[in-house]
Amino acid sequence: MEDAYAAKPWLKHYDKNVPEKLDYPSMAYADALRKAFRDFPERVAVHYMGTAIPYRDLDAFSNQFARFLTAKGCRPGDTVGSHLPNIPASYIGSAGIQKAGCVFTGVSPLLTEEELAYQLNDSGAKVLVTVDILFPVASKAVVKTGVKTVVVASVFDYLPQDIPASPVTPLPGIETISFKEAIGAMPTDPVEVAIDPGAPCLMMYTGGTTGPPKGALLTNNNVVHHMVQMNAWVNLHMAEHIVLSAFPMFHQAGNFIVLWSLGMASTLVAIPNPRDLQYIVKAIETYKPTVIVNVPTIFLELMKLPEFRALDFSGIQFFVSGASAFPAENIREFEEIVGKGKLIEVCGMTETTPIIVALPRDGVKKIGSVGMPVSDTEVKLIDPESRKPVPIGEPGEIVARGPQVFTLGYHNKPEETDNTLRDGWIYTGDVAVMDEDGYFTIVDRLKDMVSVSGFKVFTRVVDDELIEHPDIDNAATIGLPDPKRPGSEIVASAVVLKSGRVGDDAMREKITAYMKEKVAPYKVPKVIQFMDALPMSAVGKVLKRELRKIMHVE
Repeated sequence: MEDAYAAKPWLKHYDKNVPEKLDYPSMAYADALRKAFRDFPERVAVHYMGTAIPYRDLDAFSNQFARFLTAKGCRPGDTVGSHLPNIPASYIGSAGIQKAGCVFTGVSPLLTEEELAYQLNDSGAKVLVTVDILFPVASKAVVKTGVKTVVVASVFDYLPQDIPASPVTPLPGIETISFKEAIGAMPTDPVEVAIDPGAPCLMMYTGGTTGPPKGALLTNNNVVHHMVQMNAWVNLHMAEHIVLSAFPMFHQAGNFIVLWSLGMASTLVAIPNPRDLQYIVKAIETYKPTVIVNVPTIFLELMKLPEFRALDFSGIQFFVSGASAFPAENIREFEEIVGKGKLIEVCGMTETTPIIVALPRDGVKKIGSVGMPVSDTEVKLIDPESRKPVPIGEPGEIVARGPQVFTLGYHNKPEETDNTLRDGWIYTGDVAVMDEDGYFTIVDRLKDMVSVSGFKVFTRVVDDELIEHPDIDNAATIGLPDPKRPGSEIVASAVVLKSGRVGDDAMREKITAYMKEKVAPYKVPKVIQFMDALPMSAVGKVLKRELRKIMHVE
């Protein structure tokens, strides 16, 4: 059975320009940036609300920020928190952190005071870069941490019109300074520090399996090598693309998009508010991106807008979707709008920098599949209990290894590291099936599988069927304890109806009857709870853990 994966059937379906193996430089990410700054100084690095920041200016600003960090006592290996939406300070700060040899940790703007304090303490951050609208929360959190300096940016920084930023409120025992003031007094010449390519450049937080969030340590080599992998996969060349993405940088997908794009001297279109769909439509129309990267929920919401459907998509070479499943039926509709074969689904995780498998750019795109392993990446599916490979077509946990997979583990979490990394393989917690061609299809997360009297129910299968119901706009399925059968669960689905539909008993019966025709009896939801909206993360991913808190068996 292992031969099915060792034989790598996916290699036969690679695009002709994609090799099985690649050559990887051992270098710091900051060195990759220097080439972009040196070779393309006049090219626009970031478009932000009418402002175009060229690479020359981004180089100078980020040098100044690196100088500021060193002036505040930050040394290579020290952690700096970035608590920002996608505004100029995000890109300047990210590049400056790398130039100083420091470790970037992305901090979600949605964190509560206690959650923010936990991450800053756990990461050991010395400096926090935040934004004025988040300062009230940040100011309460940092006083409980070892942070010595808080830099406060503004959403109005670097706009064409001069809008004064809010005054910075002093904090007892902590230096507070505006972002533009912090870098304004610093020289623009680069900081000269030695950066070990094997040292961490990112500490990106992800949910713990049994406890609080944990910081995945990604090295410079992880990032640079993953850039090499993805350049080959999508046939990207220096300074070729204009990239638009609503992914925020505190999420590893959004972070890598920025690191990759800037390292390749592409142009980024900043989307400060991913929920402002009209802004996204206008940005597509104005800046004419060649690549658009989003979570499925953003694409699904855009599809509802006539203004989006009316856009000219001829200049967009491909769309990338990741972080959650793009329903198969919606993929067909999406490609009718933007062009057949333009959507590339990908799958990975924070710990893999982030991509493990992806659909080919030009080759066969099997709808519903997340594709095949990218170059130099080994993947197999195993039975979670026996740890043995499962046959082709059978579900198993994805385990993988490759140059993009983290090797340093989780910061100060040796047990979590040992649970995830074993003999060089990462155990992802994703359950998938592989077909004869080596294409993988995700069926669930291990923790989301429902056990109904010993039968395993993959919630994505249930969700996909529900979403195809003509009255349903969105759905998410979980398992709830079965009060009548200790140790067993029942299938429970949260459902968002389309506009004008009524969530009553008659609709519930209608959906149940529909599902009885689509899936086995034990997979039919026994609880259907109507909601106005599903709980979502900041990047638009359904939070099933929140559903478990609010749904119940009557």
